[in-house]
Amino acid sequence: MTDTAVRSAEVHGTGAPSSWLVRWAHLIPSGARALDLACGHGRHARWLASRGVHVSAIDRDAAALATMSTLANVTTLVADLEHGPWPLAEGVTYDAVVVTNYLHRPLFPRIVASVAPGGVLIYETFAQGNERHAKPSNPLFLLAPGELLDVAREAGLRVAGFEDVTLVAPRAACVQRVCATRAAPGENPGGAALYEPAA
Repeated sequence: MTDTAVRSAEVHGTGAPSSWLVRWAHLIPSGARALDLACGHGRHARWLASRGVHVSAIDRDAAALATMSTLANVTTLVADLEHGPWPLAEGVTYDAVVVTNYLHRPLFPRIVASVAPGGVLIYETFAQGNERHAKPSNPLFLLAPGELLDVAREAGLRVAGFEDVTLVAPRAACVQRVCATRAAPGENPGGAALYEPAA
């Protein structure tokens, strides 16, 4: 792990998909176009592709991306998201944008702008308090209380679900996670963000 990339080999590899993604996957229909940002070995790209979603998987680890080179519905792109230019053409948007276990705040505007009208953002990463359990422990790379919720609201997204919780499995971790949608043309863009409270 670098000091600017928040990753865990244990939960960012090829294991089961995040329960948060699974919970909101009904918002990503078969045939949709999804962006899996900082995808690692692609556990979410693989899972979405198996459901008929066309996934653009981006990471700086060429070897990790190479493990998906023969998968149907997955297109990979090697890019250093923190030290290189934004790897996508201006204006390119997706029906779903998925980010897990990764935090680089300067990318927030790019991430939310990548959500197409009618699309969904599913974002989950580590939050303050995680330093009590494991890495990442640097406060620069832990979300402040409500930070993801604020990012979604400020981007004009409608929040369908938000949690700021301590998980016990697959390992103890403090995380924030948000699911938010962008109104399609003709839809009510929504007023105040409404979200499901943490259980």
